[in-house]
Order: sequence, then C-alpha cells, then structure tokens
Amino acid sequence: MSSREDYIFWKLANTFISDYNYRIVQLFENQRELWLEKLENKTVPIIRLRLHDLDWSNTLQRDIEMTAANGERIRRQLNRRELAVVNIYISEFPPVDEYEFRIEKPYVHPEGNKTAVSSILFAQGIIDKGFQLLSERLQQIIQFPINDTFSDEDIQTLKEETLTLAMSKAKAEREILFNCKPFFTYVLIVIQVAVFLWLELNGGSTDTATLIKYGAKVNQLIYDGEWWRFITPIFLHIGFLHLALNTLALYFLGMTVERIFGNVRFLFIYLFAGVIGFIASFIFSSNLSAGASGAIYGCFGALLFFGLIYPKLFFRTMGVNLIVVLAINLVFSFSAAGIDNAGHIGGLVGGFLAAGVVYFPKKKKLVLQLLFLIISAAITGGALAYGFSPAVKSQDETSALLMAQEYIKQNDYNQAYSILKNYEKNAADVTDNTYFLLSYTEIKKGLLTDAKNHLQKAIELNPKFHEAYFNLALINLEENDLQEAKGNAEKAAKLKPGHKEYLNLVREINQHLEAGAGE
Repeated sequence: MSSREDYIFWKLANTFISDYNYRIVQLFENQRELWLEKLENKTVPIIRLRLHDLDWSNTLQRDIEMTAANGERIRRQLNRRELAVVNIYISEFPPVDEYEFRIEKPYVHPEGNKTAVSSILFAQGIIDKGFQLLSERLQQIIQFPINDTFSDEDIQTLKEETLTLAMSKAKAEREILFNCKPFFTYVLIVIQVAVFLWLELNGGSTDTATLIKYGAKVNQLIYDGEWWRFITPIFLHIGFLHLALNTLALYFLGMTVERIFGNVRFLFIYLFAGVIGFIASFIFSSNLSAGASGAIYGCFGALLFFGLIYPKLFFRTMGVNLIVVLAINLVFSFSAAGIDNAGHIGGLVGGFLAAGVVYFPKKKKLVLQLLFLIISAAITGGALAYGFSPAVKSQDETSALLMAQEYIKQNDYNQAYSILKNYEKNAADVTDNTYFLLSYTEIKKGLLTDAKNHLQKAIELNPKFHEAYFNLALINLEENDLQEAKGNAEKAAKLKPGHKEYLNLVREINQHLEAGAGE
C-alpha cells in the first residue's frame, strides 16, 4: 500500500472532524480503522473508515456484513429506530474480481432491517468516483487534491494533527461538562432531609400549622411582611413522597448543573430559581406551598440555557432525553390536581435567567450577562409589584381563609377576626365562606349583632348553607327570639336531615316554646 492511501485515510478523517464536527468513537490499535459519529444530528450517518487492501470481492462482502453487525450494536446502544453507516474503504487497488454489485446498493442487516451500510471504495482509477459518491451520500461537497508526492513525514504530521484536533475537541467538551466536583448538591440534599425530619418530630410535615410555623409560603403572611417565605419553602417538603421525588430529581439534575456551571454558580441558580418559583406561586396561587420543585425546574432551565449556548454538545449528550423528561413532567403537572404549576414554570424561567446571568466558568459574555441581569431584575421587580398591588391582594381570599382557620384552631380569635375583617373591607367580592368564618370569630368575641349580619349575608349568597342557619338560630336563642330561632334551626335540619345537633336544637327550642306557652 502506497503513501497515497495513508494520506486519503487521514485527510478524510481530518475533514470530517474539522469541517463537519464529527468525533472519534473508536480508533483501532493498528490505526487503520476509524469510526466517527455526530450524535447531535440523528439524520447524518455514522462513518467508518478502513485502510485495507481488498484483493477479492468475497473479502469485501464479509467485511461489509461485519460492519453491519457492529452498526446494529451501536444502533441499540444509541436507542435509535434506524441507523445509517457510510462505510469507506481506502485500498491501493480495487478487488481483482467483480465487486461492483456488492456496493451498488446498501447492505441491510438482516436482524430487524434497521441498520443499513452504504459502502464506498477509494482505489486507483476510481478515486474521483469515490469522492462523487461520498458527496452524494453526505449531501456535502467533499474533495481535496491528491498526488504521489506525500512523504512519510507529511502523513505522520497529518495523522498527529487529526488526532490532536480530535483530542482537543474532546477535552474542550469535557471541560465544559465537568468543571468541578459537586458539593452543594449534597449539601442541599442533607439540608432538605434534615428539615423534613425536624418537621416530622415537631408536628408532622403534612400538618398545616407546622408548615406555616417553619416557613411555608402563605400569601397572607407575606403580605404581613414575612418576605423570607419566598426562600424558606425551598427546603420544606409535604410528606415523604414529596421529599423522595424532589431529592432524587435534585441528585441527578443538580449534579449535572453543578458540574457544568460550577459550585457557586449552581447555588445561585438553584436558589434564584426557587425564589422566582415562589414569587410566581405567590402571584398565581393562593394555596399554601412548599418544596424544592421550583428550584429543580430551575435546573431544567439552566440546562436549556446550556443547550442554547452549546446546541451541538447539548444534543449529543443529553438534549433529547432532557427535553422528553421535561415535557413529561410539565404534562403531568398540568394534568394532576394539587400541583403548584405556577411555581414550576416560574422556577424553569428563573433557572434559565440565572444561568444567563452567571454564564459558564472561565468564560465571559458581559453584554449577554448584563442583558440577562436586567431582564431578571425587571421580571422580579415587576412580579413583586404586581403581587403586592391592592387589586391582587384583595382577590386572595383563599390565603386569608387559611390563616384565619389556623388562628381559630389556636383560639386566637382576635387575629382571625382582624384578617377576615381586613379582607372584607378591601375585597371587591366576598364569598359566603368568608362571611361565615367572620361571623364565627365575632360570636367568639361577643359581637353578636355583627355575627348575625354576616350570617344573613352568607345565607343570601348560599341559601343552602345549613351551618349558617344553625349558628343564626343559636344567636336568636341567645337573644331570646325563639320563633326566629325555631325557623332557622328547622331550615338547618331540613337541609341536613338526620344531623343530631340540628335536631337537638330544634327539640330544645320547642321545649322552650312549650314551657313559655304553659306559663
């Protein structure tokens, strides 16, 4: 074999690596066989180069079959539906017997018919045809001059240049993907497990009062100035399953993000995404909320930013799988009840923005980073201004009811009354539930006239509100208005047949009436 074939082999390899971003996946020890891939684009084929003198066509056929078998193994490893392999032979001469029929059509691996091998031959007399077929197959013009003046030194230089280029690209990719060893991922996991155990020992992680006490997101308390409730809920979890799922997600996603962005950048991304997630929850959800889900969605957002900056590396390493997992999570979030979707979307956006602000270790894009910082500040400031605006505040009835109920459980009727009265004053629309709960606190405070008025308003909004009729009957009884008490008690008993407390009240009132009639 002459130096010309060596040159063609290494020049083709160099062209694929330098001009078309292929990477070496296998180089045989004899350095006469080379496999190249470009995983970020599933439509392009895998390339196999082999430097070998082909004497007979049956040898060519056996090698094609072996290549197809190896390609089928690769297809299964990559989990591709189909795989195309461009199989390039560089030989000094073509086979001495008829061989054209063996490479005219792609050879398809018989097991499943999912791996196809297209073979191209570069040999004396058909080199130009080889370039033509290769260009047609790859849909790229691939051509370079060839002569017989290449020295062994020239070829060695080309080979070293090609391998150095391949290694430098691989090293650059490793440096992007593995900037540091994870540290804060482990710290965050330990913190959230420790906090969960603390909750379990101090009232239970599913107990509303315990969650509120230790920092869950409650809109009413944030309105009252407890701004830290945008941060503390990141470390709280409601039940073991919630903790287990978020810890598992943090382990896999957090490790990846921390390796790519570095320790401190990762911590900023995680916390910023968590805060933005709870700001979004504060604006769009009145329910009590806790958990690291928003921060974990922020890890998704950071990896999407990585995909924006390094799309080829992203799709080669994690892209499709990450997008599929994210899509599944979003579909599940929006289809299941009781999930804080606003927090998830807010965290996703927050993670993307935070990644743009900090960028990547040892790399700077000051203009881009400044732009992301301005956008982040504008979104955060605007969201908080909107969330604290009187219009939004006056509509947050669920949060007001939640806190009032918790204060009632603690027999703190003054606090419950203050929250509900303030909501009634500022709200455009007040529901029957709010009027009823307000009346309950007023009964406890001895404000029977106000309680009676609010119970009547609750009944106007909901004529089937049997508890309101019952409480109204109790007030009537306290006022010694027996006829009115009887009417309201009977309405409660009619709306809730068989309810012993209602029936007992009706019986008690009737006894009072009978006793009064007897006198």
